[in-house]
Amino acid sequence: MTAPTIDVIAIGNAIVDVMAPCDDTQIEALGMTRGGMTLIDTDQAHALYEAMGPAREISGGSAANTLAGLAALGANCAFIGQVADDQLGEVFAHDIRAAGIAFKAPARVGEPPTARCLIFVTPDGQRTMNTYLGASQFLPPEALDEAQIAAAKVLYLEGYLWDPEEPRAAMRRAISAAREAGREVAFTLSDAFVIARHGDDFRALIDAGAIDILFANHVELAALTGCEDFHDGIAALKHKVPTLVVTRSEQGAVAVRGGAAAEVPAEPVARVVDTTGAGDLFAAGFLFGHVNCRSLDACLKLGAICAAENISHYGARPEANLRELVA
Repeated sequence: MTAPTIDVIAIGNAIVDVMAPCDDTQIEALGMTRGGMTLIDTDQAHALYEAMGPAREISGGSAANTLAGLAALGANCAFIGQVADDQLGEVFAHDIRAAGIAFKAPARVGEPPTARCLIFVTPDGQRTMNTYLGASQFLPPEALDEAQIAAAKVLYLEGYLWDPEEPRAAMRRAISAAREAGREVAFTLSDAFVIARHGDDFRALIDAGAIDILFANHVELAALTGCEDFHDGIAALKHKVPTLVVTRSEQGAVAVRGGAAAEVPAEPVARVVDTTGAGDLFAAGFLFGHVNCRSLDACLKLGAICAAENISHYGARPEANLRELVA
């Protein structure tokens, strides 16, 4: 088998985050679910954008955020996702390449426009996300570079992108390419609403042994397993995936690998500013440790450090020097 030349290659939504502060009364007035993620259509995207205060545009997307953290730590990464041939598409492509991440997928001509996520952030740092998927949901299987996938140690898949038909087919094809090359497949469940729609698919992938590393938070764990008790949920999955990683917000995180378990507390933060992307950056730290053959405890610690940096500022991409933080 040829030695890998890429640490992590990811497939995910190519999204530009549009973020603005707000208060709880605005969340209620706009009929949003506080702290949740809702898929919206074009008309809703226009209406919510009009309702936002002064906003910042920052490239996002769950898997892309994870790669940004990995690249900041020194990993060699590549991204597969779909943007449109428009201004936000250019912003996304520039930002991900500027982070040192390979991104070769050509922009899609015509409608719909590049995806965007309208994020309302309350004073306690809680984010309420409204996602317009736009062009990102039209990633065709033909856009995959299977040689590039085969060259990566880990293929990382974003659960959010499982919803549209074309990207779902692309990810299934990518799993096959990674498996044929003897590479690992990591999967993040993304959100409980995704599990409500596609839980049977995810459970089938797990039962078939197609997933080597599974990332979830405690809410997603309960949704996937049907177990309200956290420890029962861990027990239901720990023998089905080689590595299970579950985050618990301020209660830290737990990982189980091959019968061994580890737990880490959340890193202290002076002030929680914005929780957008905390799980994405946790995955970045964990995967960085994993591809560098660190212990389970060390992988969790790296994840906690990266997540803490992320929630200390606006946006889902790291701002501090992650290499210095983890050193």
